[in-house]
Amino acid sequence: MRADQGALTCRVMPPAGGYSVAVSSISCQSGVVAQPRSVDDTEPILAPTEDAELLALVRDALDDQSAARLVRAGGEAVELPRSLRAVLVRAVRELAQGNAVVVHPVLAELTTQEAADLLGVSRPYLIGLIDQSRLTCTRTVGSHRRLRLADVLAYKQSRDAERRAALDEMSAEAERLGLRY
Repeated sequence: MRADQGALTCRVMPPAGGYSVAVSSISCQSGVVAQPRSVDDTEPILAPTEDAELLALVRDALDDQSAARLVRAGGEAVELPRSLRAVLVRAVRELAQGNAVVVHPVLAELTTQEAADLLGVSRPYLIGLIDQSRLTCTRTVGSHRRLRLADVLAYKQSRDAERRAALDEMSAEAERLGLRY
């Protein structure tokens, strides 16, 4: 972030059990300052309209392909991992568009409904995939099915690749036959 664009100041505090990051303030050249708000982490976060300039500033800083960094209170820069930068880019983009954002973890095990939602299919269709051994699952004590997130994502990637290949083949065949579409 260039100095004339503003500053994103974060304070990293080491609590028991790990680190947490607290944004102490965000300011820009016009003097607009955003202060942190206490937010229940299960509630959607909606940026007030007065944060628009600051969100644009942060969005522009994150759009820069160079590494994003937080600056500790003592001035030490801490580089953000790509995964965290990707989360920030998506969150800032949505907030800047006036959408609310909720950040929640995706558990390593999914219910059949969560897996179906991730794949964009119905739950009964997903059960059929399990019954056909195209997806594996484990059973809980209460006989509920649970799927590993990694397995569902691998299936999704494979399915999407098959679909792309089929579309490419159909497109090539249409061109070969001189069909206009």
